[in-house]
Amino acid sequence: MKKFIETLKNIWKIKELRNRILFTLALLAVYRFGSFVLLPGVVPDALANSLKTPGGGQNIFDLISLFTGGAFSKGAIFALGIMPYITASIIIQLLGFAVPYFQRLQQKEGESGRKKITQITRGLTVLITLVQGGGYLKLISGTPGALSPEMPVGLFWIAGIIILSSGTIFAMWLGERITDKGIGNGISLLIMIGIIASLPQMLALEFVTQFNGGGGILFVIEMALFFVVVLATILIVQGVRKIPIQFAKRMVGRGASAMPAAGARDYIPLKVNAAGVMPIIFAQAIMFLPATIATFFVKDQTQLAEGILAQLQNPFSFISSVIAFLLVVVFTYIYTALLVNPQQYAEYLKRQNAFIPGIKPGKNTADFIDTVTTRVTLPGSIFLGLITILPAVAVAFGVNQGFAIFFGGTSLLILVAVVLDTLQQIESHLLMRRYDGLVKSGRLKGRSGMQGIGAGM
Repeated sequence: MKKFIETLKNIWKIKELRNRILFTLALLAVYRFGSFVLLPGVVPDALANSLKTPGGGQNIFDLISLFTGGAFSKGAIFALGIMPYITASIIIQLLGFAVPYFQRLQQKEGESGRKKITQITRGLTVLITLVQGGGYLKLISGTPGALSPEMPVGLFWIAGIIILSSGTIFAMWLGERITDKGIGNGISLLIMIGIIASLPQMLALEFVTQFNGGGGILFVIEMALFFVVVLATILIVQGVRKIPIQFAKRMVGRGASAMPAAGARDYIPLKVNAAGVMPIIFAQAIMFLPATIATFFVKDQTQLAEGILAQLQNPFSFISSVIAFLLVVVFTYIYTALLVNPQQYAEYLKRQNAFIPGIKPGKNTADFIDTVTTRVTLPGSIFLGLITILPAVAVAFGVNQGFAIFFGGTSLLILVAVVLDTLQQIESHLLMRRYDGLVKSGRLKGRSGMQGIGAGM
């Protein structure tokens, strides 16, 4: 405890780091404040009740509301949050795998290419916001009691689309400012602050429930298991398979005195979980898709609470858990295949006059990297599948649904990844000024902390 307090004092002593942390906290507070400012004419209680699935369970609206810190279900100005920007980024990333123009921008044009990608992403974000904002306003105006009778529908649409678009653009600006002048990845921090907003309330509810049911011992056991799950998630997020490489020998000296110098050694870090949270997001989107489409064709919404549709959109059901597990495993392999290009690694090694010991350059190197990637992806995909269904397992053992969401899935992975990345940046500031880091043994490894030649590829 004394060491921890001393570390906090060291953080406060570094003026630049202190200002960055305070700046980040201030902008996050602004973002959270916007989550409580309602759109003109919206009745939040009626809207929240209408978004609930008949018969209980969860739907796509609950997932969006989780990422926006409840702003979606309240009808706030940040109801869409940063999600249109995330959607635009995913689309641009997928286009980078399939369209030569985007491939060239991402891989060959350096800083100018990244600036063009950023501009295209921003423009696409605005378009997506207009589409999603229109759908959201239609949802509100079509929900009985969600729109105040005194509010003209035409004025509501005009004001709503402007405010929602401005809110998303402002949230995107906040994220970029945090990245530039704050600490951590701004966009990720905005998502994390939205997810974590409901954690204290859900934790308190779980404490009261378990304390009344088992005298508190069940809550202690539950927290211990949650701690183990978080540790396992940290291990898989940071886990890498290091492929050793060696650079060719070079001659030191001139003439007869020249002697061969040993080649430098390095490694290629292949992440166990290279796909991140994307497989879970894709799987959840597919799981919610049938029921979401059915809402436009079923007149009696209570029918959605029965049958296979209800099972698919309820992440705590057995059928949903099995299908989600399989989808996550499949999508993990697909997305990893898109991200990790063995041929690119082989060409990079060839240009750097480097090689993998015992493996011939060229095709053999690419085949070797592809084989290793396939093997290390297996435990990563299985772990992601297990993380996806852990909330359902927790509910089966008596954990309330609100807190069970934090036992796994997208929420836990985002929280762990963002916290690790932010702590790694704080660690870097401390070490640069010759202070002890946040930990005495080991090392924090966020996205920017990965060593090896593969980090920049």
